[in-house]
This record gives sequence, structure tokens and C-alpha cells, in this order.
Amino acid sequence: MDANEIDYYSLGFNFIETKTMFISDYKNGEWDEGRLVPFGNFEISPAACILNYGQGIFEGMKALRTKKGEITLFRPEENAKRFNNSAERMLMPNYDTENFLKAIKRVVKANEEYIPPYDSNGALYIRPLMIGNGPIVGVKPAYEYKFIIFTVPVGPYFPEGFTGVDLEITKEYTRAAPGGTGAAKTCCNYAGSMLPAKLTKEKGFAQVIFLDAVNMEYIEEVGTANFFAMINGNLATPKSIGTILPGIIRKSIMILASKKLDLKVEERDISYKELFKDSCTEAFCSGTAAVITPIKSVVIDDNKRIFSEGEPGEITRKLYELLTGIQRLDIEDEFNWVVKV
Repeated sequence: MDANEIDYYSLGFNFIETKTMFISDYKNGEWDEGRLVPFGNFEISPAACILNYGQGIFEGMKALRTKKGEITLFRPEENAKRFNNSAERMLMPNYDTENFLKAIKRVVKANEEYIPPYDSNGALYIRPLMIGNGPIVGVKPAYEYKFIIFTVPVGPYFPEGFTGVDLEITKEYTRAAPGGTGAAKTCCNYAGSMLPAKLTKEKGFAQVIFLDAVNMEYIEEVGTANFFAMINGNLATPKSIGTILPGIIRKSIMILASKKLDLKVEERDISYKELFKDSCTEAFCSGTAAVITPIKSVVIDDNKRIFSEGEPGEITRKLYELLTGIQRLDIEDEFNWVVKV
């Protein structure tokens, strides 16, 4: 799509084709140098491991436009590290971190005209992915892989924006189990979340809150986002036991809460029952796509809890302003998180 035809002030989180992507192939035990190519289809064997056994991983990143017109990335080296951690879990080859960052910058520069303006609250979403495209029949890793990076101009992930979302807690479906792939950003994890998300959205909720698979009591994730709550004056987030994706925004929020807001941050089991007590004053979810999204209410069965009279909580708002301010360089980046393209 021509960049000049896009209304950047009305973007949702939907696919819009940009002009250039990056591709690198892994054959005979090594990656080639990679190349920029026009965005488009490519051939794949029906016997490809990704199609038969789901051997695929991906990342989510954003390029943002600052008030001065600069282009920024937020902690991209963390995405590179997590990408390789996911690769190791899925028995896929690592991709050199330095080359990963170089490729990201090349793709962003090549699609610079698609980066939404500073005042649009939009971003150029960046999707690096790796698939086992080599043909395979037995259940084993592929011998050949393809690394791809494409971009999409996007608006807020939740159309409700910073006004808050209504969520349903499910006891029927779980996202991941101990010993599984919950901590890896693999394609397999997301396909299983589509049905519970569809069912809850049909009832008017924005997303579902998943509980742990063992006890069906402790909060794990909000659909595809990490969860936070203010409980007894402390910022609490579920601890990762290999079932929760180690979010980069999550990690950053924990640092901001501790260093900038002087809050005690707890990584611990959070029973969903705690959300219905007065000691829990506000809640939000976070992620590259979600950024920081306030949680307006949670529901399970006939029980409903509305936080902060339906408005974003004070801590939620402060963290959002800190995070987005640093990302767009409206606030001094004292943590050296921002990388300019």
C-alpha cells in the first residue's frame, strides 16, 4: 500500500502491507548474509516443519517517531536475546545478536515513510520471525530455516486505548503448563489462545485472563500481555516459572516502578481472588503491542470488580507517562534503553 494513502490517525492493529522486508536463509549449518527484498510471498514445501509441527518463533517490536522526527527503537537488544532464547527452546539455530539489530535497522529505514507521525500515537510494528521451512516427516527439527522481518503501521492494540479494558477470567482454558513452551515466543502458544479470546469477546470483553494450569487460581497472562496489579500498596506481577513470557515492557515497568516511583515490586503468585479485595486498588496489562493498558474491570462467573471507578489508576497513569515518554524521548532516557535508527 502506498504510504501516502494511509490515515495514520485512524490506525487499528491490522495488517497493512509495506514495501520492503528482510530475508535470510539457514542452510548447511550457517546463515547467509541476508537481503532486503520487496514485500511478497515466497514458496514453501508442504512438508515444511513449520506447517507440520509448528517449529516457528517470532518477536514484536516498534519503531517510533519522536517530536524532533527521529526514529527510535526500545531495548531492541532484549528482543534479540529473547528471540534466541525462544530458538533454543524450539531447537532452532540462533541468529547473531549484532546482525539481528543491523537487520532491524535496515528494514525500518527501508520503510521509514510508513512510520506514523509523532502526534498520531501510532508506531511501525516490526515482526521478526523464524520458521523451520526445511521439509521433514518425522517429528524432529528442520535442517533449513528462514528468518524474516516485515513491518506494519499500527495504532493501539486495544481499541479502547488508555481508557481501560474489561476482562474475563477463564477457568475453562489455560495458556501454558509447567515444562511446556509458555516462556518461548513460539507460534504454537498463540493458536491455542484464539478460541478463548473469541468466546470472551463475543460476551463483550476485550480479552481473557488466563490462570495457571495446575491450581486454576493464580494469574498468568492477559491474552497476549503481561499482568500487573497494585496490591497493599505494592506493584505485583506474576512470577515466571517457565509458563509466562518474559516481557521486555514488563521488565522495564518493574525498573521504572522501583527506581522512579519508589514502589516495592513483587514477583509472586497472584490469586485471582485478590483482585476482588479492597487491598487491590488498580490493575493493568503490558506488552509491546499493549504498551500499558489500564484494566477497568474483571469478571469471573457472577463476580465483577471495577477498579478506580472505571478510570486509569494513578500508578498506571504515571508508569504509562514514564514509559512512553522515554520511548519517544520526551523524557530523558537515563537507562539507555532507546536506540536511534
